[in-house]
Amino acid sequence: MGRDRMVSRLSHGRALFLDVASLASLYLPSTSIMCVAAAELAADRKLDKYNVLAQSYHFVPVAFETLGPINSSGHLFITELGCCLARITGDTRETSYLYQRFSITNQRFNAVAFYGSFKQQDPDES
Repeated sequence: MGRDRMVSRLSHGRALFLDVASLASLYLPSTSIMCVAAAELAADRKLDKYNVLAQSYHFVPVAFETLGPINSSGHLFITELGCCLARITGDTRETSYLYQRFSITNQRFNAVAFYGSFKQQDPDES
């Protein structure tokens, strides 16, 4: 099964549209109640934001919290995508590889965001 057919199967014949978010302290109050609450809240906001696209595209919100929790629809999508890739490649670890890649990307994003929080020193001041 080629990539186009795999995506088509996952998106029920419509073009697939993903929006991946890494969450910030904006969601801190909701995470004190339930660990995955911030990811679910972000996913709900993305569904509202892209509601118009739902007629033409199969939209999947994927929201990651810094320490790992992922919204349920994003988790289901990644798992299903990993299973499809495993059938194509024959490697049963494809889902694990996807989660590892998302984790690495999230860590890189956090490192860039953390680095950007420092005040940049003007070269003329040194």
